[in-house]
Amino acid sequence: MSFLAINHLKKSFGPTTVVHDFNLEIEKGEFVSFLGPSGCGKTTVLRMVAGFETPTSGNIIIGGKDVVNLKPNQRNIGMVFQAYALFPNMTVAQNVAFGLKVAKKPQAEINATVQEMLSLIKLDHLAERFPYQLSGGQQQRVALARALATKPQVLLLDEPLSALDAKIRVSLREEIRAIQRKLGITTIFVTHDQEEALSISDRIVVMYEGKAEQVGAPFEIYNQPASRFVASFVGTLNTLDAVVRDAATGIITVDGKDVQIGPRLNGHKSGDRISLAVRPEAVSLGDATEKRETTLDGKINSVHFLGSVIRIRASLGENIVSFDTFNNPSAPPPEPGENVKVSLAAKDLLVLGH
Repeated sequence: MSFLAINHLKKSFGPTTVVHDFNLEIEKGEFVSFLGPSGCGKTTVLRMVAGFETPTSGNIIIGGKDVVNLKPNQRNIGMVFQAYALFPNMTVAQNVAFGLKVAKKPQAEINATVQEMLSLIKLDHLAERFPYQLSGGQQQRVALARALATKPQVLLLDEPLSALDAKIRVSLREEIRAIQRKLGITTIFVTHDQEEALSISDRIVVMYEGKAEQVGAPFEIYNQPASRFVASFVGTLNTLDAVVRDAATGIITVDGKDVQIGPRLNGHKSGDRISLAVRPEAVSLGDATEKRETTLDGKINSVHFLGSVIRIRASLGENIVSFDTFNNPSAPPPEPGENVKVSLAAKDLLVLGH
């Protein structure tokens, strides 16, 4: 049985429904990310789990208990916000101790827990500093320690890294994941950053217009997207127009080239125009190989040198694809306007649905 179950959750503000029949089961100790664009409902679901919003309908079960009618302070949930929300008049140690004092824990227990938490986030040497004396990354680590100090059964993270610069964001997300694994705490992480979600999650919930478009492991979400939105939102994607030449045998035509893609054409008929998706890493320059058996004629549109990687954009008749190649000092990249061969594998072509 799952540790946290969200069943038929719905939230409306007046006539506008922002979360539609949302269902999700999370195992104890699992790290699940809600990924989606702004306004898709991910933070609203998080706030309903926390108790800051009341669902229009549905229930939320944590550890076998329905918590929908419980106040936030009765749910034993820790939450970390995008804005650090530290108390400016309290030191680092006092901020971490705040929830424990509210819970009227013995002073000896408070002192021991604060020391444990500050050691966990590697800031025990800054215990007497105030928030204004800390960097943004340090402040967010203190906010995390404060949320964990009360030993919550669920940790909720609402875009906690979005206010930080890129380098700090990467290191802090790795710290958060390491701490979560060490404590074994069930965690929901809200983000609109696909790289964050792909790099640290056990599973990802891709949300769009108040619904869960797809739930799965990062590998599955990236390589086997369930809808056109998931395919385009998660990772970089090339879209190709094609025509079904023979639906019975699974043959399509891409820019005048016949490609066998087999049973993926189920539901289509000969003559249908379809859209295909292919990831940049599945495309390469050069003639067909054993692994990439399909060759298309192309013309280079642009070449961007990015150091170790060269980003190439090429026209394939009516279609345009972008892909990367590694820099090779002894083999300069093609020039814009140059005619080239582009190869890919038919198995890497994904037929896009709606």
